[in-house]
Amino acid sequence: MKKKIVFSIIAGVILSVVGFYFAMRNVPFEQLVDFLKSINYWWMVPASAIGLFTFVLRAFRWQVILSTSRSLPFFAAFHPMMIGFMINTVLPGRVGELARPAIIKKQDDVPFSLGLTTVAAERILDLITLIVLFAWVLAAVDIDPMLQIEFRGYQLDKQTLDTIAAGMVRLCVAVVIFIIAISIPAVQRVAKAGIMKLPSLVFFAGDAFKEKMREKCCIPLTGVLDNIVSGFSLSRYPVKLLICLFYSFAIWLLQAFALYIMTFGSPGIGLSFTQMTTVFIVICFFIALPSVPGFWGVWEAGGVFGMALFAVPAHLAAGFSLATHAVLMFPVLIAGIVSAVITGINIVQISYGQEPLEQEIQKT
Repeated sequence: MKKKIVFSIIAGVILSVVGFYFAMRNVPFEQLVDFLKSINYWWMVPASAIGLFTFVLRAFRWQVILSTSRSLPFFAAFHPMMIGFMINTVLPGRVGELARPAIIKKQDDVPFSLGLTTVAAERILDLITLIVLFAWVLAAVDIDPMLQIEFRGYQLDKQTLDTIAAGMVRLCVAVVIFIIAISIPAVQRVAKAGIMKLPSLVFFAGDAFKEKMREKCCIPLTGVLDNIVSGFSLSRYPVKLLICLFYSFAIWLLQAFALYIMTFGSPGIGLSFTQMTTVFIVICFFIALPSVPGFWGVWEAGGVFGMALFAVPAHLAAGFSLATHAVLMFPVLIAGIVSAVITGINIVQISYGQEPLEQEIQKT
């Protein structure tokens, strides 16, 4: 386990350094320091409060998603969520996404596969929300179609944003189709029948082996499938789905608003709320793929590119991105540590213990 922790930390540091290099390589260090000194950091107080409040809304949303199968008190959802996000700020690979369902499995006996599916449902809601907001800002914000920005050897422009948006829409449609399909009882029956017939494919094995395979693997897998269906059952409750969508838009707009508030104390950053929302969505696209701990480096790279769309100088964009990143990340880190202390969760064990999904299959 110690080797695994050391490797993860080293990998995370390397990824962060690479991200910072590409974000800051064209930024004069002296100008960056001067800008950071010029920021009125009192604006961090309301920005941090708003950013932290969005996690309260996330906990409410997770409660609603879980309520289609299990009912959890607010803090039973809030503490695991904060611990999960805190883990993501310090470790690569988004280990915190697995920590959340592992914690509610341990504390509230919620099946791991069910908890993991509800986390996936959250991410799908976030994806839908970001796509809608991105369509709004592309229509509302004037971006020079001839603008070109170099990043890691690639030329990024408005067409790049359009391509990213189109790809996200296709992904979203595919995921929604899968959720609708798996929610149909007939599809579930076919899937379960297929799972139960898997032993027959091992035609060279004896009957005893096939029966053991059916008992130890097939039956537990059908239980996991039931939990996955339960996790995505939100689609069968229109009112709850609308409530979750409301929370989703509130979460992302408030986080963009937290960044917008910081512009009041940042000389030279004269962006409107709509423009800052555009920058924030671009940042979200940048941090969606790399599994860098806390998104350090890739967040700043996204901020530099996003603000370049509005002709903000690189040293101002880099400094502002770095400051706002800290405003949103450090309160999460502190709140997650507090939640871990309150609940008595061993962060290292929950992050690097035996694979939760493997345990779930064995115990189902």
